Amino acid sequence: MKIQSVRARVCFNGRGDPGIEADVMVDGEIGRALSPSGASRGTNEAVPFVDDDPYKTASQFNSRHASKIKGIDAADPKAITDSLRKLDGTRNYSKIGGSLAYAVSVAAAQAEANARGLPLCRVIDAQSGPLPFPLGNTIGGGKHASDLSPAFQEILVAPVGARTILEAIQVNFNVHAGVGKKLSKMLDYPVGKGDEGGWSPGLTDVEALGVVESVVGDVKDATGVKIRIGVDVAADSLYDPKKKGYYYRTTKKTLSREEQMVFISELHDRYDLLYIEDPLYEDDFEGYAKLHASLKGTLITGDDLYTTDVGRLKVGVSKKSTNGVIMKVNQIGTLWEAQEFSNLAKETGHVVIASHRSGDNEGGHLAHFAVGFGCGLIKSGVVGGERTSKLNELLRIGEALGTGAKMATLKA
Repeated sequence: MKIQSVRARVCFNGRGDPGIEADVMVDGEIGRALSPSGASRGTNEAVPFVDDDPYKTASQFNSRHASKIKGIDAADPKAITDSLRKLDGTRNYSKIGGSLAYAVSVAAAQAEANARGLPLCRVIDAQSGPLPFPLGNTIGGGKHASDLSPAFQEILVAPVGARTILEAIQVNFNVHAGVGKKLSKMLDYPVGKGDEGGWSPGLTDVEALGVVESVVGDVKDATGVKIRIGVDVAADSLYDPKKKGYYYRTTKKTLSREEQMVFISELHDRYDLLYIEDPLYEDDFEGYAKLHASLKGTLITGDDLYTTDVGRLKVGVSKKSTNGVIMKVNQIGTLWEAQEFSNLAKETGHVVIASHRSGDNEGGHLAHFAVGFGCGLIKSGVVGGERTSKLNELLRIGEALGTGAKMATLKA
């Protein structure tokens, strides 16, 4: 169906940061989408705003470009991307803003879904159905929390033995609550939470992993559900280019590249890690490949390494750097570009992980991306309105499609 109108405005995410929201009308139905924002951003991501100004981004689009989107088929995400790329003319959407590109492309797909009476995931892929396992953020650190918290950005859990999406979500809630209770008994100060709802204690990374491991064991015993642990190292935030090393703020130590790989390998062996995201600097394709070759049963996952960019993924594929990829639509710009990335990742044997941003919103679009793109995992935090909105949407999708007990195939 043809786009009848489109309008952009500035709205705000759960962190209070501005984003671009777009309304797209198709057959009298409005589709709406608001861009998220990240605190830990890869250098190769799309530029979010024109001249770093969200208000200029929205007003410029409304006055100069909105009319040029009218008449495009909302069911053709490639045509929408081609039009936005033509309006922009740069590699990274610096002329119209990546947040604007995200909002318009997703709102158009949502409008098409509303007009056809379908879930958005079925507009993305008419055969979509299996639901991703939720990766729950239990302890947060890095750029998502205070300088006293662990250096790793996230310590995660995945309820890989869950039989339904409801059970998977509940198990993650149980682990998160259990970690909070254990920390309150261990520490003589109130423990707050980071940007994405993970607890933010003053512990080293190894100490934090030990806490999570203990609680995972308790929850597994209580529920009978197998749970695996993962980490988002976010190594770019640790990397010091002058020293060519990785600085850990809780231990005051700087690790060389080789020492970093040894440390990650030791953690993998000690905690039977299912998932390791961004263990090294974003251009170290060879280092990732060494970890991938040596660490079995683990998803060596690239986020900053790839930034949802097909070109960078092709480099990783050629070097056998990873077997997992993070997919964030707003990293690359549009829904179509993220879909191309996800398709290539799956074709080359990768597990695709749909991921939120630290500055996210109350919308549930991420859940539809995860199902529509056939993702094995979804990172959306655990608690907090902008986090649980994605989890609740997975429950609704499972109910609407009759796939609440059909979980994705997950092979590390």
